[in-house]
Amino acid sequence: MEYDKEKVDEIVLALLWLTTFDEGFGTRAWKGHSWEHLDRLYEKGFIGDPKCKAQSVVVTEEGEKRSKELFDQYFGMGNA
Repeated sequence: MEYDKEKVDEIVLALLWLTTFDEGFGTRAWKGHSWEHLDRLYEKGFIGDPKCKAQSVVVTEEGEKRSKELFDQYFGMGNA
C-alpha cells in the first residue's frame, strides 16, 4: 500500500506525546508503534534508538518539542 510516510511519521510522533513521561533524567515515551516508524523517527533525531529491551524510548529535546507541536496541530481543540 502506498502512503505518505512523512505524514504518518508526524502522526506517530504526535501520538508519542500522549505517552511521554519524565524519569527525572530525561523524557521517555512508550514505544507501542511499528518498528518501521520508530526507526525513521530515530533516524530523524526525534527519539533514541528504539532497538533496546526497554518498553519505552528516549525522546530527544527536539523530539519532545516537535511531538507537542504536532499533537496540537493535528488534535488540538482549535482543530475541532
